[in-house]
Amino acid sequence: MSDEAYPWLVVGLGNPGREYAGNRHNVGFMVADLLASRVGGKFGRHKRAVADVAEGRLGFGGPKLVLAKPLTYMNLSGGPVAALAQFFKVPAAQVVAVHDELDIPYGQLRVKIGGGEGGHNGLRSMSKSLGTKEYLRVRVGIGRPPGRQDPADYVLSDFSTVERKELEFQVDRAADVVESVIVRGLEWTQNAYHSA
Repeated sequence: MSDEAYPWLVVGLGNPGREYAGNRHNVGFMVADLLASRVGGKFGRHKRAVADVAEGRLGFGGPKLVLAKPLTYMNLSGGPVAALAQFFKVPAAQVVAVHDELDIPYGQLRVKIGGGEGGHNGLRSMSKSLGTKEYLRVRVGIGRPPGRQDPADYVLSDFSTVERKELEFQVDRAADVVESVIVRGLEWTQNAYHSA
């Protein structure tokens, strides 16, 4: 279980820069932005990490949240995450990575702790820098690329017109999952959201 003496570090994975803002790979940034607005936090550059950080609490007197968007580009996300975990004294079990997931159909979400990175360079970098894979992952399904499209090109392309109609709902649900895993725990959240 969580240790209330320490905050939760919620990391939205993505790439900085306007040209990447609507990419599938940036869904983690989108969820972090929504969570910041929910807790009344404002993103600003952190003095010890190459990341934008916002702080707040989940509800009145609720768990403290540190929301982070690493600004090193996806493949090097781990450095800022490890620096923030150290700065805020966050144990790995209270780190939550929010990221796009090719192996889950668009419109579905999964949450787990530990496991492999499934070729996701942001997760690989986090695991290496944290020295463990035992952190939580909120996996936002983006589905597989159509036809023979290279997965690397697919994740760096914007959501389709059809997908964008549902995107706000998906981001909202992913933010709900982050809040749920922090407040109610992993098992409760899996039971509530994996069937949906």
